Amino acid sequence: MNQALVTLEIQQGIAMVGLNRVDKYNALSFEMFTSIKKTIKKISQRRDVNAVVLFGHGDNFCSGLDVKSVMSSASQAVKLLFKWLPGNANLAQQVSIGWRRLPVPVICAIDGICYGGGMQIALGCDFRIASPNSRLSIMEAKWGLVPDMAGLVGLRELVGKDQAMLMTMTAEIYSGDEAKALGLVTLVDDKPLEAAQQLATKLIQTSPDANAAIKHSINRNWTTSIRRLLSRESRFQIGLLAGKNRVVAAKRQGKHPDKAYLSRQSWW
Repeated sequence: MNQALVTLEIQQGIAMVGLNRVDKYNALSFEMFTSIKKTIKKISQRRDVNAVVLFGHGDNFCSGLDVKSVMSSASQAVKLLFKWLPGNANLAQQVSIGWRRLPVPVICAIDGICYGGGMQIALGCDFRIASPNSRLSIMEAKWGLVPDMAGLVGLRELVGKDQAMLMTMTAEIYSGDEAKALGLVTLVDDKPLEAAQQLATKLIQTSPDANAAIKHSINRNWTTSIRRLLSRESRFQIGLLAGKNRVVAAKRQGKHPDKAYLSRQSWW
């Protein structure tokens, strides 16, 4: 039986997603791209998932694109980069921006190597928790390429323009502590996977609808006009007040939050 390239386990509202190509440091083959895309779609269809923890099996998160594997077939390369319209996301971009589009918080646990495509995927997550000795790099320029997996969408929100250009042009490798100082990661912890699970558990104690609305509002309005921000805030708040959101939130702050579990709604 073939080993799953991406594992998915759902427990008490938390989806644990693991990149699972350990012998290749979880490098991205074409099959792995399609597996990540399918996993994101599967989670999007589950109303009982209220948080995601993304990690790498073994001692590394992801070493980036497996160029030899992907380029072994011209059709694979075409399928990876093809898109109907320039503004759409192709397969290579969907494995990063797809996490942003999920209506639940997504936490990336980074240990060991997180290079190139792996960093692009991590930048698509809402939070990144790295070990102090992990190694992170936007490495595409080293191979004469530009970052093209939608990671720049997240990068531009995390660091200044000059820092973004410095990171991408130099392909510098940063430790977890250095990445935290630059704003690339949210937290540094000796046990990033455990810390990510703890954060996920904390996040699902509040309303899943409110978390979805907050994520959507911040992502869509981070650089938009004030008028559009005010409009979207009001629309979401009306939807939350009209639903079961307040009851769920109140119960989850009570003595038995585990008994107050309720799936997300889909009104947004």
